[in-house]
Amino acid sequence: MTNELKNEAQAEMLFNRLQKRQKHLRKWAARIGAEAYRLYDRDIPEIPLALDWYKDAASGALYRRPYEKDEAEEERWLSLMKKAAAEALKIGQDRLFFRERKPQRRNNQYHKIDDKSFIQDVREGGHLFRVNLSDYLDTGLFPDRRKMRALIGSEAAGKRVLNLFCYTASFSVYAASGGASAVDSVDMSRTYLDWAAVNFSLNHLDARIVEGRDFFRSPQDRGGSQNRLIRAEALSFLDHAARAGLRWDIIILDPPSFSNSKKMTGTLDIKRDYQNLISRCLELLEKNGTLWFSANARHFKLNDDGFPGFTVREMDAEITDEDFRGRKIPRCYTFRR
Repeated sequence: MTNELKNEAQAEMLFNRLQKRQKHLRKWAARIGAEAYRLYDRDIPEIPLALDWYKDAASGALYRRPYEKDEAEEERWLSLMKKAAAEALKIGQDRLFFRERKPQRRNNQYHKIDDKSFIQDVREGGHLFRVNLSDYLDTGLFPDRRKMRALIGSEAAGKRVLNLFCYTASFSVYAASGGASAVDSVDMSRTYLDWAAVNFSLNHLDARIVEGRDFFRSPQDRGGSQNRLIRAEALSFLDHAARAGLRWDIIILDPPSFSNSKKMTGTLDIKRDYQNLISRCLELLEKNGTLWFSANARHFKLNDDGFPGFTVREMDAEITDEDFRGRKIPRCYTFRR
């Protein structure tokens, strides 16, 4: 079979698969109030794409095919796949965005890759979140964390919550909407804290951006019912919080798998550093508190022997929603005394 015929056959397979998945998921998503969900994730081995639906548009990733190939031929292949996907989903190709997933020398979550500004506000579980489908490596809302967000929101009433590596603060919005007494969300990017502030505003919640140094300089400013978006490097924040004797009832630790951002000191490798990172968070937990830890790294394995005095529970089954049945999602654990 020629490459052209093979490509056309794969386009037809993708078309049929997407039509079937969309038909299966559309009513379920409407029932639970989710406008963002996973449609396709390398379901067909020869078509290494991932595709998420966002209200009336789609955002996806292209995983490099593991063999030598002509770049022009690869572009023709991707063009055929995009055409098939757009036709299956009944949208224009201008509402379909793909990014290439490949190893990055720096944590690219914080860097723009385009300037098209294709922005949507999507609903999830009674909340609104702003997503950008065109300009960054990630859209701003991860569908695979949907049930984890809901569980945290259901536990947050009356509690102080700390969200580290908060990105666009979707966990924080759930916690604040769930009645948390205060939510502290930490990220080193002003771009993403501004985005997080929009998410709070969309949900009629107050939040203000503060610099990490100001947060620790003014102890009287840390009490009461407040939602703060704190611009700080997470590891440094943990050190300062420990010295200040601060405690939270719920801590959310959902770090990147690797980061060597120029804004932080040293590098973060979650497979290497997770025990130290978790231990530092556990020091800041209130007596009956809960740490939620998520690891988005391939082949991650937690050694829970290093956390005496804590009950560690794997939460993967509880947070796997309908659109991720049978698919790999980031590992998730809770730690309780």
